[in-house]
Parts: sequence; structure tokens; C-alpha cells
Amino acid sequence: MSLTPTLHWLPPSEAWRDQLQAFRKTEQPRWSDAVALAKTRLDFLRTNGLDAALKLAFSEPPEETGGSQPVRLAILGSSTTAHLAAGIRVGGLRRGLWVTTEEADYGQYRQALTEPTSRLHGFAPTHILLALDAHHLLAGVDASLTATEADAVLHDILARIEDLWSLARDRFGCAVMMQTPLPIYPVLMGSNEHRLPGSRAALLRRLNEALRVKADQHGVDLVAMDDRAARDGLSGWHDPALWHRAKQEVAPPAAPVYGDLVARVLAARQGRSAKCLVLDLDNTIWGGVVGDDGTDRLVLGQGSALGEAFAAVQAYAKDLARRGIILAVCSKNDEANALEPFDRHPEMVLKRSDIACFVANWGDKANNIREIATRLTIGLDAMVFVDDNPFERNLVRAALPMVAVPEVPDDPALVPNCLSDAGYFESLAITADDRARTAQYRSNLDRIAIRSSATDVPAYLLSLDMRLIHAPFDRIGLQRITQLINKTNQFNLMTQRLDEAAVAALIDDPNALTIQARLTDRFGDNGMVAVVIGRKTGATLVIDTWLMSCRVLGREVELATLAVLVEAARRCGLTHLIGQYRPTAKNGMVAEHYAKLGFEPMRTEPDGTVLSMLDLATNTAADVPITIVAAQSGGPPSATTPTDPTQERRR
Repeated sequence: MSLTPTLHWLPPSEAWRDQLQAFRKTEQPRWSDAVALAKTRLDFLRTNGLDAALKLAFSEPPEETGGSQPVRLAILGSSTTAHLAAGIRVGGLRRGLWVTTEEADYGQYRQALTEPTSRLHGFAPTHILLALDAHHLLAGVDASLTATEADAVLHDILARIEDLWSLARDRFGCAVMMQTPLPIYPVLMGSNEHRLPGSRAALLRRLNEALRVKADQHGVDLVAMDDRAARDGLSGWHDPALWHRAKQEVAPPAAPVYGDLVARVLAARQGRSAKCLVLDLDNTIWGGVVGDDGTDRLVLGQGSALGEAFAAVQAYAKDLARRGIILAVCSKNDEANALEPFDRHPEMVLKRSDIACFVANWGDKANNIREIATRLTIGLDAMVFVDDNPFERNLVRAALPMVAVPEVPDDPALVPNCLSDAGYFESLAITADDRARTAQYRSNLDRIAIRSSATDVPAYLLSLDMRLIHAPFDRIGLQRITQLINKTNQFNLMTQRLDEAAVAALIDDPNALTIQARLTDRFGDNGMVAVVIGRKTGATLVIDTWLMSCRVLGREVELATLAVLVEAARRCGLTHLIGQYRPTAKNGMVAEHYAKLGFEPMRTEPDGTVLSMLDLATNTAADVPITIVAAQSGGPPSATTPTDPTQERRR
């Protein structure tokens, strides 16, 4: 059974077919819409469909391609390559490149280079890709060859290839690319195949090793299919039956990934590879939430499989920095909390000196990424943003479509391979300046004026179809409620800790008003995200606990929660809410929480607790992009619990 190589780092899109149809029907198609369609997890059929739509939409490079230079790529192959061109063109589109292709007739690659009347001369390529397959290159080789004969064969093959490279350069003066042939041959001896000089499997391995040396000498860029097949599995790339029927070295299902491999080399040649890796922190480079768990309880490093996986993510990022990729941090955190593990945690692989730009605050991440780009004086299209949270990933994709946002797997152990497979940082050479880049950018930050730009976050929030499902405390949700009360530090107005018995007592307390709420959206269930406890005093409700999960910050959940609280208080005949805020070392982010919700300041108590009041008679509900739903009586809020339709409304 073959495992088809996929563009697994790109997000899937259920609405893709409808979006493609809309693109086809529009009278004035936009390049940016085509790029957006390409930045999804396309298979062979979708790739071909988008390529066909692209041809109909644009007869020449649109102005939107910006500073990229149009690419005219000649594909010179010894096997069938017609099914690969669409993947290359769409791979280029994914990187903002306009790619036109010309394919030489089957097996006529040398004639195309040498004959003045060939189509290739009229095409005037800017790049030539030599796609020579293993069967063709090793024709006539058999297991009877001696070591001396095998060496001579290898020498002759390399000489012929070098001659083709020279012909391409001399005749067309263009960049030359060469694919490494797939390791398609079965072994004859097994693990020690190299001891059989005439083995085609062993000789092909030697050829691919020698090609790397020769390519460096000639300035030829390689498309390393052999490396990729080793990671994905050869059976997904090559189908022997299709080879015998159609002489296709690369199986059609692998064509989108093949096209992406070629396109990323084309983009690197134009300097359009990503330059900066922007990292989230909590549950991305360490396990846990530093503001809630504290540095000492983060999951990181030796002692657990998960901790080692997070350390491996950091190690991969650090190696990227060593080869010249800028590292930045974009985290929803108090800066002091976010920096602490870099200074104190003994298992941190990344150090503060590795991070060229560190932004940790409670603003939305799209704006913060803009700020990072401004500070670093790089384009947004040079940035790759890695975050474990699908909400944050999709927010940045919607607000900043030029930023690459991989669909990283939930298991951190798989994240380095995901980033590697995506090829965002494809490079053709490494210089001393590259290795010193992080230090250069850190120094330059002191000279840069910081400027932020606004993004259309409200439109994105509305598109999420968020639902806040709420209910009073109950025994089914008791454990999770207690956990949140005792774990949450940052979005916690009073930071009061209660054990399970104390929380259970609130369920039947007639003077207590309690709320547990969870948030769902079109990407899934975010789980329980808010807990509120109020105590009735006459006609007033005193809020002595209000906490929320930091993973839903920036989605206006606090406004929706207030609407639930106000309605519940009114049903109890109450007229005023009194909010309390007690400052701690970690909850500074909510210091203005009640003021932002319209509460009026009252006084500050001797212990530092700040009191604010909301008059329910004058309060009007804010318009928020969240549907508020009351769970049916007798059940806690859940993504699958039936809800009372009479309670559902959009605030």
C-alpha cells in the first residue's frame, strides 16, 4: 500500500470547490484570490483544476505579482512529465510567482538544447529543469560489472550530465536545475548492497551523492527527489505499474508535492523564501501556560516524552537560526512571564539571545506580527508563524494572507518535520552574513521606529460562527470548574482559590449566581473557557470570581459573558453589579477589565482591591460576533448538548 505524499502543512478547505467556482465566474479575477486557493491542501485533481482556472483568468502576469520576476521554465525529461507541469505552476502561484512552462518532446531533451529550430529556442527560458529518470541514466548497467567497470560507468554518466548543464548555460544563459532520480531499484544483496559494484540500486545511490558535488561545482540547483522519497516512502512517489504503462517516474498523486519542490527552488532563486520564523510560546515550544503554571511546572526537556518533543522543536528552531533564519516570538502573555523560562528554565534550548524580536502582550497576533515585521524591516511575506492554536492560525491567515502559517500537528514531536517538509526556508547557499543574521537584527532593533497597523479582526470574528454555551454550575462540570479556578492566573480578576467541596456548595446556594461557559466555533470546541461566581447582597450582585482561558482572548468572549451575567442578574431582580479586581503579579492584563466593560469606578479597598459598579437599568448589551446559547436545564454546556432554541440569540 502506498502512502501518497501530501501538502500536509497547508490547511484543508471544505469550501474550496465553491471558492474555485466563484473565482472562475468573476469578471475581474484577482491574483490574490488565486494565491489563496493555492495555499490550501490540494491534491492532484484540485491542482489541475486551479491550474486550468488560472490559465483562463490570466493571459499574462498580473500587476499583483509585485516584485517577482516571471519564470519561463523549460522541462526537459527522459520520461513522461506532462502531468507535472500543473503542480509546478500552482506551486509557483503559492509563492506569488508567475510560472510559464514549456515541455520538450518525450525523451528529446538533448535535441531541444542543440537544435536551433526547437520550440525551446523560441520559448527563451529563464530556467531549465532536467528531469532525467533512473532507468534512462543507468540503461545497460547490470550486476556483472566489476568495481572498475562500475566506476567508469558512473564517470560517463556524470560527464554526460555535466555536458547537458554546459549546453543549457551556453545556449540560453539561464539558471539550470536538475532533479535527483528516485531510488527505484530493488536491492539484490540487502543491507550491504554497496558491496555489489554492478548493483543499479547501489550505483544510483553513488550517482545521487556525486550529483551533489558536481552541482556545487557548476552552480546547478538540485531538486532532491531522492531525499523527499526517503522521508515520504518511495511507494507514494513511484508506481512500477504506471512506469511500465506510461513511463511516469513520478506517480500523478505525488505531482502537487513535486511541483512544490520545484517551485520553492524557483522562489529561492529570486530571494522569495521566508526569512523569519515567528513562534508562539505556550504549548508550542513548551508544554503548559507559563502565566498559569509557572516556569517550574512547564513540560520541557528530559524526563518525559512530551517534554523532549518540545525541546526538539526548540532545537530545530535554533538550528534554523544558526543557518540564518531570524527567530521572533509572538505570544499572548505578560512579557515578564514570557521571558522568565528563557532565563530560568534549565531545559530551554532557545535562549533570549536567539530571539531577534520578542513581542509578548495581550494584543491580537496579527497586529503583533505586523509590529515584528516593522521592527525587523522585513516583508510580511518573509514570515512563517507557528502556533498550536487553530484560532490564532486562522486569524493570522485571514488578516495577513501573505504570512505563511503551517497547519502544524497537535503532537510537538511532528512539528520539526512539518516545517521541514513545508520548505518555507528553502535556500541555495549559506554565507557568513547569514550565520550572523540574528545578532544583526537584534542590534538593528534599537534603530527602528515601531509602528503598528490595524487589521480587520471583527470581520474574521464574525466568520467564525462562535457560540458561547452557558449554564449554572453542576456536578458534571465540577472537576473542570475547580481546576480552572485553581489553575488560572492571568485572566483572573480576584485569583481566589476554592476546593471542590467549596465549589460544590455553590450549586445549591440560593445566594450564589454561577456561570460556566464553553466556546465553539467552526474550527471545533474550545472547551470550558469562562467561570463566574457572584454573590447576591440585597439588590446587588458582587462578582468575586471571574476568570477566562487565555486561549480565547481577543474574541470578545468577555463581552458575551457579561451579557449572560447581566441577563441572569436581571432575572433574579437585581439592579447593580459590583466587580472586584485584586492585582497580583500575573493578572495585570485584566487591570482595566471592568472599565472596558462599562463599569464605573467606586473605590479601592485597603488590601488593594478595586471596586467598580454597573447599573443594570442603563446598561445595554454590546454587539458581539458570538451567538449566546443557554444549555437546556439538567445538563452542563457542551458542544453536543442540545440547547434551548428560545435562548439562542446573536448579541
